[in-house]
Amino acid sequence: MPDLLIELFSEEIPARMQARAAEDLKKRVTDGLVEAGLTYAGAAALSTPRRLTLAVDGLLAESPTIREERKGPKVGAPDKAIDGFLRGAGLTRDQLEERDTPKGAVYFALIEKPGRAAAEIIAEVLEDTIRNFPWPKSMRWGEGSLRWVRPLHSILCILSDEAGVSVVDLDIDGIKSGNTTRGHRFMAPEEITVTGFDDYAAKLKRAHVVLDPRERAEAIWQEATNQAFASGLDVVEDKGLLAEVAGLVEWPVVLMGAIDAEFLELPPEVLQTSMREHQKFFSVRNPKTGRIEKFVTVANRETADNGATILAGNQKVLSARLADAKFFWENDLRTAKSEAGMSAWVENLSNVTFHNKLGTQAARIDRIAALAREIAPVVGADAGLAEQAARVAKADLSSEMVYEFPELQGLMGRYYAEAAGLPQEVANACEQHYSPLGPSDDVPSEKVSVAVALADKLDTLTGFWAIDEKPTGSKDPFALRRAALGVIRLVLENDVRVALERFSDLGLLRQKVNSEEDSVGGQEKTGLQDLLEEIAEHGVYGATIRDVRAYFDNVRGEESQALLLKNAVASVPDTSIDLLSFFHDRLKVFLRDQGIRHDVIDACIAMDGNDDLTLLVKRARALEDFMKTEDGTNLLQGFKRANNILSQAEEKDGVEYSYGADRKFAEDATETALFDALEAGGAAISPAIEAEDFAAAMRGMAALRAPIDAFFEAVQVNADSDIVRRNRLNLLSQIRQVCGQVADLTKVEG
Repeated sequence: MPDLLIELFSEEIPARMQARAAEDLKKRVTDGLVEAGLTYAGAAALSTPRRLTLAVDGLLAESPTIREERKGPKVGAPDKAIDGFLRGAGLTRDQLEERDTPKGAVYFALIEKPGRAAAEIIAEVLEDTIRNFPWPKSMRWGEGSLRWVRPLHSILCILSDEAGVSVVDLDIDGIKSGNTTRGHRFMAPEEITVTGFDDYAAKLKRAHVVLDPRERAEAIWQEATNQAFASGLDVVEDKGLLAEVAGLVEWPVVLMGAIDAEFLELPPEVLQTSMREHQKFFSVRNPKTGRIEKFVTVANRETADNGATILAGNQKVLSARLADAKFFWENDLRTAKSEAGMSAWVENLSNVTFHNKLGTQAARIDRIAALAREIAPVVGADAGLAEQAARVAKADLSSEMVYEFPELQGLMGRYYAEAAGLPQEVANACEQHYSPLGPSDDVPSEKVSVAVALADKLDTLTGFWAIDEKPTGSKDPFALRRAALGVIRLVLENDVRVALERFSDLGLLRQKVNSEEDSVGGQEKTGLQDLLEEIAEHGVYGATIRDVRAYFDNVRGEESQALLLKNAVASVPDTSIDLLSFFHDRLKVFLRDQGIRHDVIDACIAMDGNDDLTLLVKRARALEDFMKTEDGTNLLQGFKRANNILSQAEEKDGVEYSYGADRKFAEDATETALFDALEAGGAAISPAIEAEDFAAAMRGMAALRAPIDAFFEAVQVNADSDIVRRNRLNLLSQIRQVCGQVADLTKVEG
């Protein structure tokens, strides 16, 4: 069984495209081979800046012969039908076979497709792969029609086995396949003839090409850390940069250089970002001071002066880049330390549009500041500090440094707030309020930071909900799922007890006040503003839109200020309920990854207070643990049986059996025992639920398992006596009511 080796040799492939391209080459070629009948034992794809390589082991020498039997039309069918069948089968009429079937004589065709040589199939598959390769971007060159990411120079395609090596013939726009490649562009550019993968890899390494990107990355990291260690320093880990640099070189040569002393006082993050983004340098840190003092660059060749010229050139370019960063830093510090301080940057944000339907960044800051002040007492933060932090948290968006390096937003805000002499809690909130940005990102724990982070994300969510820009199944351009997950993690990991519906509604009210839409009149905006001021001052009306509407439904008087407020609230859509459902959907995904079943979460979402996510999760965890026990499983079956019998009876009789059972009508000892158990269970479960001791509530439910099982074993609910039947149905209603205090068990599967 021969082995196949393919190499597509070109000008430099962008580093970010190499790994995906190698996998695409492997998938498209192997899928095509298998589809044509050529199976194989194994395949591996590798890449360097100038080549994509695929090695396929244990390939069949030829595809198997295929024999297929097809049933055709009846004997005596119209000629057109028979001729069409013959064309599809590729046969003539004299090659058909007549057979008797229960429905009469029928034509059958026996089709035999002979196998083909592997080389013939490989040539077809590889040409199709090359001509239709899914590069994110591609180009044409010369006079041919072929498109490739960079000009394609040669195609190596050989089959090798014990008998020897053969070239798979292929010609694509004048590029003919062969058995040769080339080594390093500068250190070994001569042509190399190869006989198989092992020979290919060995000769390339001798020609200063490391074929495996993982091997290049490991070599870079090992040498970089060794050089840093020798100087008593550490290399700042950056896996993304390491993968990128490994895709820039075929023969990595690690060089370490020093940063000019005038730049050492720049914030380490500024140095690291500037070197990473502009130069692809690794940062080298002094573990004693935390300063970035040196850098590591990776050259693509060895030189007679051991890289001294390369290093000198890199240091010269780096100094120019860092001079720019230093200029931005010093200018920004002067602004932050000025009398106006960071407020000058905030004023500039009034000219920056956040979204054409949601106003400017400055308007958004006003909303976030007001919401942060209201959230602060809930999370235990100082309201004044929370509002102050919210007002400066995004100021650095106007700074020169963040304009140059947007990824430093927040972090630079902390530096500038410290330079401006603001409280440390405010400075920390500037950096932390964007977090968490993903499922593995750290969650802020400082109370002021938590308040501002929640306000920021809730404003984003309520804003886009208010203008009906919600995520779809495939699109989430404003990262609203990430924002919702951020709210969930902030609340749960800080054990925050916050009514999300209330603060979502406050956000929606503010969005309307700041709206530029013509549909919101001046009087309505005035009314909404007055309402917000009342809520902020007195906390009246419960602060949710539904509560406010309920209050105003009882208002009378056409000329009253209250009526103006009522009309204003009527202009706000009931989108907070939909937003709360969105939070619940994100919560299901979050908890599913922690092993909590979706039906258990649904059972808890159905309960009152479901906008308090901390309470909801506490209930769900207790219910999940209970459902894993034998008592939980059996009690669920007993509850469902009781609920099904009760629901059917209520539907049949047209009444609700919820008026209380009377033990004097009990005819069986198990009925009396169930009365006692439900009375004791209710006495235990109700205070446990009120105290939010859900583990105790579950223990109270567990005590009901045996009495319910015994009741159903001994008693027929639908007794002949109407009085006994009604009493037993009311007893089932008590089971539903007592168990329903914990969760809606009708939603739990099982």
